[in-house]
Amino acid sequence: MEWSRLMGRGRPRCWSRPRGWSRAAGRSRPNGWRHRAGPGLAALAIAAGVAACSGGSSAPSSPASSAAGTASPVPNIPAAAGPANLQQQYERVVARVLPSVVQITTSEGLGSGVVFDAKGDIVTNAHVVGSAKNVHVRLPSASKTLAARVLGVFVPDDLAVIRVENPPATLRPATFAKSSAVRVGEIVLAMGNPLGLTGTVTDGIVSATGRNVSEGQGGSAVIISAIQTSAAINPGNSGGALVSLSGQVIGIPTLAASDPQMGGAAVGIGFAIPSDTVTSIAPQLIATGAVTNSGRAALGVTVETVADPSGQPAGVGVVSVKAGGPADQAGIRAGDVILAVNGQPTDSVSALQSALATHKPGDQVKVRLSRDGSQHTVTATLGTLTG
Repeated sequence: MEWSRLMGRGRPRCWSRPRGWSRAAGRSRPNGWRHRAGPGLAALAIAAGVAACSGGSSAPSSPASSAAGTASPVPNIPAAAGPANLQQQYERVVARVLPSVVQITTSEGLGSGVVFDAKGDIVTNAHVVGSAKNVHVRLPSASKTLAARVLGVFVPDDLAVIRVENPPATLRPATFAKSSAVRVGEIVLAMGNPLGLTGTVTDGIVSATGRNVSEGQGGSAVIISAIQTSAAINPGNSGGALVSLSGQVIGIPTLAASDPQMGGAAVGIGFAIPSDTVTSIAPQLIATGAVTNSGRAALGVTVETVADPSGQPAGVGVVSVKAGGPADQAGIRAGDVILAVNGQPTDSVSALQSALATHKPGDQVKVRLSRDGSQHTVTATLGTLTG
């Protein structure tokens, strides 16, 4: 199965992201690698995870307050006692949350964002911001766009924060729930700007929690403990809001599944970054523009996928090693090819990311690698991913 990011680019389309796919670049590497690199090297401090949905994040916000404590109180929505009350719940949630979901436009395309606080900070996906220098925001009730600047980007979690200059008094921060409390079967609404249609709302349920999903194709993001939902999400939904019937944001829609055999979207399979991750990472980006406490593990290497003589992915080549980092202390060197972590094969960068995603900082892992034609196994104590 393939994954498609949900940002709109030009005419609406999905970006297929086969796991482990990378392009052959055809230039030499240490020990005669044939490398299969995606767009750039994956700086592996490689992502690895703390379970946000199952175990919670280091600094989640209270379900009763916004991340900055400035949101208006969530309406007292009664439990549904029938179709009429359920419809009223839908309407109240949409009225409460949709004004907090904005459209983001860059030179690279468009996406969505969620107002994080009254200072004008808006959380979105890193791939929505991309490398754009100019970012513009349109509020749901406004006809004009507002200029914004990028405060920080954390690619491993595919998160970014932008700030609207001179935010209007009507800016309404959303309320973020604890995604660790999300239950499979909950009714949810997805809000965003799919296909450029502003203020669109779709509904579904939480299909699963705790998914580790790699963006693939050389991408350096692995969504840890993602929330899987059946709510329809499409290009342009990236960075929007996945909302519970209590009127709280439980996730940021980021990826949709596509069927490589049918050549289209796999209906009803989408993924969102859990709100616990958002409320941990966003404040760090707002404060310093960087992340020092990601809760994710790092091996401390820069790597790229390498190919065997037939051109198939065969391992992860170590391009460089961070001095004093976990790999350095374990004896891993530039030119080595990582083949497995704790017995889990790592034939590509995304496979290595997924292997590390099951661990946390401080864990010891067995790393099997190839060096000068022979295989070795070393033990590494994982560090903390920063960026």
